[in-house]
Amino acid sequence: MVKLRFLDRADEQKRLARALKADGGALAVVYGRRRCGKSTLIQHGVGGADVYYLADQKEPPLQIKDLAAEIDRIIPGFSSATYPTWDSLLRSLDNQLERRISLYLDEVPYLVQLSPELPSLLQKYLDLPGAKRLNIVLCGSSQTMMHGLVLDKSAPLYGRAVEILKIQPLKAGWIRQGLGLKGAGAVEAFSIWGGVPRYWELASQFDSLEEGIRELILDRNGVLHDEPMRLLMDDMRSAVQPYSLLSVIGQGCHRMSEIAGRLGKPATSLVRPISQLVDLGYVRRETPFGEDAKSTKRSLYKIDDPFLTFYFRFLQPNKSRLEVRAASGVMAQVRRQLPLHVSLIWEELVRTSVPTCLIGGRQWGAAHRWWGTGKDGARVELDAVAESQDGKAVLIGEAKWSAADISASKTRDRLLSLAKNLPFVHGREVVPVLWAKQGRESPGIHVQTPDAVLDGLQ
Repeated sequence: MVKLRFLDRADEQKRLARALKADGGALAVVYGRRRCGKSTLIQHGVGGADVYYLADQKEPPLQIKDLAAEIDRIIPGFSSATYPTWDSLLRSLDNQLERRISLYLDEVPYLVQLSPELPSLLQKYLDLPGAKRLNIVLCGSSQTMMHGLVLDKSAPLYGRAVEILKIQPLKAGWIRQGLGLKGAGAVEAFSIWGGVPRYWELASQFDSLEEGIRELILDRNGVLHDEPMRLLMDDMRSAVQPYSLLSVIGQGCHRMSEIAGRLGKPATSLVRPISQLVDLGYVRRETPFGEDAKSTKRSLYKIDDPFLTFYFRFLQPNKSRLEVRAASGVMAQVRRQLPLHVSLIWEELVRTSVPTCLIGGRQWGAAHRWWGTGKDGARVELDAVAESQDGKAVLIGEAKWSAADISASKTRDRLLSLAKNLPFVHGREVVPVLWAKQGRESPGIHVQTPDAVLDGLQ
């Protein structure tokens, strides 16, 4: 397995380092879903005189003792004393420091679960008058709990942090460096592993994408076989409802009414749990181009993560088969349907890339799908629509993922014909675009291939 070098976290490193240089001691918070590189980020900042402690689920006296042992490195003999509470340990540490250091508490939700008084103790320390000798960095994978520690107005640490970093999955373009891929191969890999760097590390030990899918995901002993449940348990008291929501969305129910009908529940009871999945980055709400997201009822809900999309499309419906080691049959299904799965991820990558790419010599706003009724009453669907920054042009495009060479000229003619029937063009210039796995430039249409899209996503 290849150990990936640290990718695309320069801004986060700069912000964390700046926060810890602030006068008088500082609180910094790093959080986000598991396996995205939070620990790697903070470990990059740990100096020789700093203290890093990875919490677990032991009882508080054992956690306190283990942290005291880590402090021994910079204050010899520190652990020889007994610290009955977190308060006594923090006070003793601060009193014995001769210069400022940083204390990194990784997976701090484990500490808070068993010692709920800890945030108030940290607040008390941070609110003491005068300069302090201790910077504190809190890191955790429970997005809900970390949000509650520092962003909830009722939380003890609200307003105390000088830097709050939410670590997101990496953008798609970085997978080319992470796994040494390019073009279509990079898009196909991203459609399985998404932007989670730990998944890339795990995948790097296999010679092919298929082998990685089979060994890491489909095999019941695979490292990622139960990954969605672990992700949800980080943030939910019970994962039953969110897992069920992801399951039905992953199987093609995208309207709230469809989701509610499949689960046999009123739609109103699902608004809050779906909103939570949106906040966590696992589901996205999709509205047509030009609609006001706050007021429109024309919404679709899609899984907003390639790995989870793949998992709930292929693994979850076949869980029983995989338990009896029938992975070969499931793998055959994956082979047949993988091009369709990749094409859906490709469409989303295309839309995401539009604001970052100069197309037709113009800068563009956010791209959306559009579905609705044309001027002639016929149903129309478009893969991508965006408005130019100056408002003078409308981009309309198709995203294709086919081994066949797509005719750019035929696509141009079809798009320009459709544009005459669109209610939002209003006489503006129409810029047709084809995004294709492979394709050749043609007069009157812009053709974007995988590497051009990925260049905009890095």
